[in-house]
Amino acid sequence: MNNFDYQKAGSTAEVLGRSTFVAGGTNLIDLLRYNLAAAETLIDINTISSHHAIEETAHGLHIGALATNAETAYHPLIEQRYPLLSKAILSGASAQIRNMATNGGNLLQRTRCYYFYDAHAPCNKRVPGSGCSAITGYNRNLAILGTSDHCIAVFPSDMCVALAALEAVVHISGPAGERTLNFDDFHRLPGETPELDNNLQPGELITGITLPQKGFETNYSYLKLRDRRSYAFAMVSVATGLELEKDIIREARIALGGVAHKPWRVTEAEHYLVGKRPDRENFAAAADMILSGAIGFEHNAFKIKLAKLAIIRNGLMALDPSTQLPGAQPSV
Repeated sequence: MNNFDYQKAGSTAEVLGRSTFVAGGTNLIDLLRYNLAAAETLIDINTISSHHAIEETAHGLHIGALATNAETAYHPLIEQRYPLLSKAILSGASAQIRNMATNGGNLLQRTRCYYFYDAHAPCNKRVPGSGCSAITGYNRNLAILGTSDHCIAVFPSDMCVALAALEAVVHISGPAGERTLNFDDFHRLPGETPELDNNLQPGELITGITLPQKGFETNYSYLKLRDRRSYAFAMVSVATGLELEKDIIREARIALGGVAHKPWRVTEAEHYLVGKRPDRENFAAAADMILSGAIGFEHNAFKIKLAKLAIIRNGLMALDPSTQLPGAQPSV
C-alpha cells in the first residue's frame, strides 16, 4: 500500500475535482492494500451530511449516496415500496459489510475477477494493453454476455441489478456542475477500454440515486445463484418486477447479474412479455431473447443454461413473493 494524506470533507463543493474519495471503503481499501489503486490524498466524504438522507421527492424516492446498504435495505419505505431492492441488497456480502458499505460505493466497486487481483497476471482492466488472462484461464465466474476480446470480467453488485430493473437515476456532481444518468447508462461494457467501469468523469462524485414511483411492490423477486448461501458473488442473479392485470402481464422488468460487465437488460424481451400470460413458456421465450448472443468459455458455458432456468424460475417466483422464503417452491 502506498502512503497517502487523509482529509475529511466539509462540503461537496470543496472536494469536486480532487483526489480519491472514500466512504465505507469496503472495496477501495482492499484495492489500496493490493496496490491495485493508489491515492495521493484520500478524502473522507462521510462528513457530508446532505448525502445520507432517504426521502420522498416529486420524482420518487431519493436515496443518498452515503446512506449505507443496511440503512437502505431496512428503511420502511424501501421495504414497503421497493422490496425488490431490499431483497437484492440483503443478498449481497455480509451484515458487517452492509453496515459499512455505502450506496454510492456499491455502484463503483471493481470486478472480483481473479486475474484483476493478481498483480503478476496480464489484465487489460488493470494494465490496458497487457492482455486478458481470463479468456484462456480459469473463467468459471466470468461473463457470457457483452464480452470483448479485451475483457470478460463481470460486475459483482447485487444492489445494482435491482436498480437496473427499477430504472433508477443516478445523481452526480462535478467541476462542471450537476447532472443525472439513467441507470442503464452509468456502467459500461468492456469494448476496447475495459479499464473504464462506468461513465463517471474524473473529479465527479455520486450524490444520490432516485427510484421512480413504480416499485413493483406486489409482484417481484430477486434470485441469486451462488456457490454457497452467504458471502459469495453470484454465478447468475435475476431481478424481476411484474405488473399484472387479470393474469396478464402489463409491464415487465428483468435484469441479470453475474453475467456481464454491467447489469444486463434486454428491453425487447420485456416488451415481448406485455399482453401475455406469466407462464413458464413465455418466460422461457423471453429468456432466449435476453440470452441471445451469449458466449460461454471453457469453464463457464454452463451459465447460459443456468441463466435461462433462473429467468424462468424467478418470473414464476414473482407471481407470489412468498415463494422467496427458504425452501419454498414457485407455484405454476
